[in-house]
Amino acid sequence: MSQKRFLSIFQFWNNRRSMMLLWKFSLETWGLFLEGRRTSFVCRGVFLLKQVAMLPLRRYTRRSSSLGCLLENDVNLPKPCTGEHTCPSCSVDSALSNKTSLSQELVESRLTSALSFVQRLQENNSSDCVRGPHLANIEIERRRCLSGNPNNIKLMEALVKYFHRFGHLSCSASDVEIYLHMLSGNEISELLDAISGSFDASAVSVNTLGLTITLFKVQELLGTLFTKSTAELQGIAKRMVDTFYKNLPLSNELDPQESMYGEELLSMASSILVQLYWRTRNLGYLLEAILVLEFGLTVRKYVWQYKIILVHLYSYLGALPLAHKWYLTLEVKNILLESVSHHILPQMLNSPFLQHAADLVKDYLKFMDDHLKESADLTCLAYRHRTYSKVIEFVQFKDRLQRSMQYLSVKLDFVMLHLKQKAESLDEVESILENVSHGTKLVGLSNEDSMKHLTFNEDLEARPWWTPTSSVNFLSEPFDEASTPASYRTKMCKHKSNEKDGPKLKDAGRKSLVPRLVYLSMHGCTTFLRESESNGASSDVTATGEMKTLLEKYARSIGYSFDDALSIVLGMSSGKKAVKDFAPDIVSWMSFAAFINAWNLCSNEPVIPGTDRNSPNSWQIVDNLFRTCIEEQLTDARQMLTSPGNNIPLLARMVTEPISWHLLVIQSCMRAMTPQGKKKKKGSPLERPNTPRLQAIQSSVNCMADTLQGVQTWLSDQVKPEEQALDTLLSHLQGTSTDGPGQISRTLDESAAAANSEIGGRIAQSLEPWSSASVLRKIVGAGDETIAELKKICSQKLKLLASASASLSSALH
Repeated sequence: MSQKRFLSIFQFWNNRRSMMLLWKFSLETWGLFLEGRRTSFVCRGVFLLKQVAMLPLRRYTRRSSSLGCLLENDVNLPKPCTGEHTCPSCSVDSALSNKTSLSQELVESRLTSALSFVQRLQENNSSDCVRGPHLANIEIERRRCLSGNPNNIKLMEALVKYFHRFGHLSCSASDVEIYLHMLSGNEISELLDAISGSFDASAVSVNTLGLTITLFKVQELLGTLFTKSTAELQGIAKRMVDTFYKNLPLSNELDPQESMYGEELLSMASSILVQLYWRTRNLGYLLEAILVLEFGLTVRKYVWQYKIILVHLYSYLGALPLAHKWYLTLEVKNILLESVSHHILPQMLNSPFLQHAADLVKDYLKFMDDHLKESADLTCLAYRHRTYSKVIEFVQFKDRLQRSMQYLSVKLDFVMLHLKQKAESLDEVESILENVSHGTKLVGLSNEDSMKHLTFNEDLEARPWWTPTSSVNFLSEPFDEASTPASYRTKMCKHKSNEKDGPKLKDAGRKSLVPRLVYLSMHGCTTFLRESESNGASSDVTATGEMKTLLEKYARSIGYSFDDALSIVLGMSSGKKAVKDFAPDIVSWMSFAAFINAWNLCSNEPVIPGTDRNSPNSWQIVDNLFRTCIEEQLTDARQMLTSPGNNIPLLARMVTEPISWHLLVIQSCMRAMTPQGKKKKKGSPLERPNTPRLQAIQSSVNCMADTLQGVQTWLSDQVKPEEQALDTLLSHLQGTSTDGPGQISRTLDESAAAANSEIGGRIAQSLEPWSSASVLRKIVGAGDETIAELKKICSQKLKLLASASASLSSALH
């Protein structure tokens, strides 16, 4: 981003802040006028109030703070807190019950005076662009309700008038969202009837389309769709799609990059279909949600809202290549890499597509490193232009980015990805670790003091409702018929506000320990195969002590003390504890077991109860645990694509993380078998390997090979002939004309076929190649690509294990 562009952006936000201060100052002077003080000063304040009222004020907090000054409320509106996510719809609730020291009569008098002034502004301005006075009218009536008149019907009247005047605008519903939640059930029905009765739904015009969309939006915001039956929801979704298609001629003359009329309809229809899938678990509804958005992008390929929803739908379905493809079309650059990459990066990091994930991480780190280097130049530029306020803002902006939670996490992921990609080469892994000071730099990044001051800069408001954060997905939970719309809104806000205390911090802390633990495991194992002298083998006491400290921290990151974590690993390995009970962190448990084995190998004293230094039990513990965990996943695994939320991401993590760390330990032991440098004398320790220990390694190699071979077999069984897989997906769209999924997909196909005769022009040409089957075929291909990538990783590890097995067999014979 150019320096001139940076300055223009900050100037824009500074102007917005000035406008807010202007509005507050104006109503403060208006309050002084009502007290009869300083008339000359008030004239200026009234003029300023009139100027600001001409602006479309969309934020409730601005209007509330302004009237709060007028009524002398103890206004403590929520301020944006650095590093914390806030939910707008919930944060304003804290300001609804502000107290005032004024009497009720004086409050009513001031509100009446303010209302008279606002009404004069309404009379003098008939433009549809000036919404501020009308929104002020609604806010004044809301204040009357809060000040002791809860049955004030004028609030309802003001809302109805607002929708009659501005209901055709796309922002009308969001403008008054906070007020809609104050209405009773009867008032909601009355409002919806008033909106629907204000236009002829059969007409094809921009205003009619806008009012139709507003009606749907109000129902969505109020949660009335949540309470409707499955058949009713299906009918509403179909009506939205039909309305979109019917009004396509309105957009025929628009530029391809210009927003079309009615784009919101397909987003809302897709949302309803996702809700239907959540209720019924019928895959057809989820496929139709995808088809609706793909249809919209075929008409116009620049709708970013469709693309973001598709990224999440394809990720949930298991078609990650398609999710990645649509994310790339967003062309996310510059600061958006900080606020938008959360839509795809977590899914890619947990997938077998390690190179795609590495590319995303590389782009992000390049932007961050470049910007942090250039921030000094931007600060100097601000000085030269004498925009001194920008100097402070640039410094604060740089500080915020430096303390970004995502920046820390991605730096750790960068190293982790390289370790996973190069895990078959011991030399390359050592080179990677050497570049990060053998992991000590990363351990220092996640100390408790620095973690307390991290900032969270992701734009969570752009995420679909069913996945409010990257670690939460409501579709993976059962649908609760007894829940209300308000309870789900509260739940979403809670997840967003708790993001700072959520799993991200624990994951970052755990990841920061892994590279150092990998290094210590490899380093300690170099002495494992040396035959002990009579006085016992020497050991690096410092490294052993450090490894124990890191393992204790690792155990705490999972939520247990070291002794309890060790007991759980032994219990799962022996079958005394169910693996399912620890499923959310099972990959971390497997990695913990691998590091415990490495620690046991390089320690002078047995670290596992009931074993001694010469006992191979630590190898058996790891083998049994890995085999049990993966076999359980394969047993419970569901057919890919037809079972969203399948086990592929978890299997990919098991193979690329704990198994990779264990194979690095094996490779280190194998290297210790081979004399390095000049030829050793006969009878030296490295030429007389410890047979029991070699047998333990060989047993572990065979176990890992069998386990990975089982994964490959399962993956091969998942691959079906393309036509057979396509027919399976199409079978989920064969519902009857009145029930089940299939109606909307047939409507889309029929609409595309009839576009030439009914619409014509550019839109008809874009719809010529459309068909539901072609989209489903891409989904099948994406699933096969995912399976092939994981099979490729398994094959690389099996090749390494075969080589190790041959070397061990030669050494033992």
